Amino acid sequence: MAITAKMVKELRDATAAGMMDAKKALVETNGDMEAAVDWLRTKGLAKAAKKSDRTAAEGLVGVAVEGGVGVAVEVNSETDFVAKNAEFQGMVSDITKVALGVTDVEALKAADLGGKSVEAVVTAKVGTIGENMSVRRMARVEGDSVAAYVHNAAADGLGLIGVLVAVKGNDDSGIAKQIAMHIAATNPASLSEADMDQAVVAREEKILTEQAQESGKPDNIIQGMIKGRMKKFFQEVTLLNQKFVMNPDITVAQAAKDAGVEIISYARVQVGEGIEKVEEDFAAEVAKTMGG
Repeated sequence: MAITAKMVKELRDATAAGMMDAKKALVETNGDMEAAVDWLRTKGLAKAAKKSDRTAAEGLVGVAVEGGVGVAVEVNSETDFVAKNAEFQGMVSDITKVALGVTDVEALKAADLGGKSVEAVVTAKVGTIGENMSVRRMARVEGDSVAAYVHNAAADGLGLIGVLVAVKGNDDSGIAKQIAMHIAATNPASLSEADMDQAVVAREEKILTEQAQESGKPDNIIQGMIKGRMKKFFQEVTLLNQKFVMNPDITVAQAAKDAGVEIISYARVQVGEGIEKVEEDFAAEVAKTMGG
């Protein structure tokens, strides 16, 4: 497979590896981008295994809490200008309140909002605001107590990142809100080791195994290295095992326990997360508009 400059750039953006290392990784893996990331990590040449964090869609996340129920709803628009529009913000806020009464995004789209379905309301708003919009997803958590946090807030209950934390027990200290802020900053992969996608765990273990084997050390030492590195991995990516940002001397699980509650579940919704975006420079955009 021919390795293009575009492929090399994409891999460099994703891993911060050098140009020649990125090219060699793509050659070794026959152009498979994910395998190339793993190859670089195995060789210790990638600073991080990550996809581009540039969002592909604009819009807002709305959060609402009522009793022991919390919801977060992502409504996308084409530009960030619309996210600042009071009319758009009002619609997202109304949709989020409706979400308290449903369990998934399809039910939300069909739910009633002022005598019309939510989907019909969004369609009508497209006509008045003049930009494509969609209700992309929603998250719902339940517990004895639920706390919400909005990061980069545009208005009350609206922002670019919405976090919900559900706990068992009476949250008299407000620890759930602090943990929600922690989640906004650290973006954990799962609540605990048991909740992690096993494919992700297997992939990480494979990479760490290959790294350890390259050390040339005896098998018993290698097994100890793998075990220690996997433990560190889980401490970094699982919420309960992470160091609490408010007090790095303890884990999030310990912080919750000290406050007399147990974390049941959480949700973190970020605008545009996971959607690819076609980047086009300003000169190219003008040329395209001019027909050049």
